[in-house]
Amino acid sequence: MNMVMNSRARGLVGVRADASNAPAIFEELKKTVEAFKASHEEELKGIKAKFADVVQAEQVAKINAEISTLTKALDDCNALVAALKIGGGGGDASDPAKKEHAEAFNKWFRRGVDNGLSDLEVKAALTTQSDPDGGFLVPTETEKTIDRVLGVVSVMRQLATVMPIGTSEYKKFVSMGGAGAGWVGEEEQRPETVTPTLRELVFTVMEMYANPATTQTMLDDGIIDIAAWLADEVQTTFAELEGAAFISGSGSKRPRGILAYDTVANANWKWGKLGFTVTAGAAGFAATNPADAFIKLYYSLKQGMRNNASWLTSDGVMEEIRKFKDGQGNYLWRAPDTAAGVATILEKPVNTDDNMPALGAGSFPVAFGDFKRGYLILDRLGIRVLRDPYTNKPKIHFYTTKRVGGGVANFEAIKLMKVAAS
Repeated sequence: MNMVMNSRARGLVGVRADASNAPAIFEELKKTVEAFKASHEEELKGIKAKFADVVQAEQVAKINAEISTLTKALDDCNALVAALKIGGGGGDASDPAKKEHAEAFNKWFRRGVDNGLSDLEVKAALTTQSDPDGGFLVPTETEKTIDRVLGVVSVMRQLATVMPIGTSEYKKFVSMGGAGAGWVGEEEQRPETVTPTLRELVFTVMEMYANPATTQTMLDDGIIDIAAWLADEVQTTFAELEGAAFISGSGSKRPRGILAYDTVANANWKWGKLGFTVTAGAAGFAATNPADAFIKLYYSLKQGMRNNASWLTSDGVMEEIRKFKDGQGNYLWRAPDTAAGVATILEKPVNTDDNMPALGAGSFPVAFGDFKRGYLILDRLGIRVLRDPYTNKPKIHFYTTKRVGGGVANFEAIKLMKVAAS
């Protein structure tokens, strides 16, 4: 196999995911993985013979990066299929109220005449209340288009529980146990048991925005699909903003990310903090038996949580992990078995998100857990647009907002790996 990705492979991993490309990407990935293993074995032979071949090392790194690219492309294709199934498509055209709203929105978007949009929003069941900041809700299909892209780009949206809400706040009560229980005979008294302890978790949605601009000339052009234009302009911005927030967001004016919570060595874990194990290397993974860190992290999670658990790390760290072997000499990372499959470590799915930290002393480059139970994403229903033809004449801005919240919902369900010797 050529060390540089051929033109066909490069075409398969373009910017936009296409589900039809999955089989071809999978075949290319299989070839690349085999080339990586062969090249890495040659590199290891040189290291054991105390002969460091720089050219060989560069070759391994190049193939390793190609695997990351192909794996990401395959994951994007599969995520797109899942997002299309969840988001659906069509259906609104047969709803007269939604169709009427979409047509009025289009006229307002182009000309600034609202055509009774506020009343049409309620009629189309898009909202039951007004917004004091002004603006109008985008048609349902535009919102679905944006949400589908968010579902593909944002890895945490694929892993976590996503809940639509109609308010600015969501409260969740979690039982901390403590309910008394015991064994009794058939005719013995049943004494009152202890009431379980409840903890309240409060999640607040925050507002993210994009402010794309265009000209009146473009809006006057009836050929331009303004709904598609708006979706294209804001969806990537929204995906990048919320993707970073779900990992490291402070919780102030944005969701609180998994790495923004207090951490504690897993042996001393308690509710409200995320437990961690260590890499056994001061600035990275241990020089010998680095795979042991993953086995330790794996078993730090309770058995019931491991059933649906998965790994989360960045592409850069993943390229390092891909070289690790277990005690039997087998590679820890395993490529997908099918085009619809995912790569695994210890038989658990691997997900990459470059918002996760790089290797470095004290960083948390790897997370493992049942993210569906562990992290909650809240979507306030409705994406709102405010038309602004005055601020930056002759351009017309469309101030577009989406309200999103997020935070850890179960501190037992997610564990972290910390770069530390002990």
